[in-house]
Amino acid sequence: MKKVLGIVFVLLMVMAAVRCSTTKAQNPSPTKSSASPIEGTWELISNYNYDGGEITDTIPLQKGYRQIKMYYNGKVMWTRYVPTDSVEWFGYGSYITTDTTLTEILEYMSSSMRKIANANMEWNMKLQMKKDRYSQIFIDDEGGPISSENYKRIH
Repeated sequence: MKKVLGIVFVLLMVMAAVRCSTTKAQNPSPTKSSASPIEGTWELISNYNYDGGEITDTIPLQKGYRQIKMYYNGKVMWTRYVPTDSVEWFGYGSYITTDTTLTEILEYMSSSMRKIANANMEWNMKLQMKKDRYSQIFIDDEGGPISSENYKRIH
């Protein structure tokens, strides 16, 4: 009887080990090498306005203003704090990048954001990516730049 219980125990252990390795093979953990360069946590450092494709204004942030974006595994989450404003600004959704584009599709957002959101809650932007900085550039119907948000990596 002890021999039978020992064999059953060993078989259960082998089956558990096989199942665990199969699950890991089907759902591998993301690695830094396969991650999008935009993955991480970013803080807004400035805004630009454009006219005729040229930067016309650099808009510094007011004291205490803070906007953070986090990208990970195809999901984006952001929040904005404006010390002089009690309105809440935040959103959550998914994102897709190419070498030159960033698309964010929000699934959930603050009521203030919903008031200015487009019908499909999708934003298509030009992406300029550097190692520890990136700019998301909003474009007009002809593909020209309107304004940008410029971020630095904080994690």
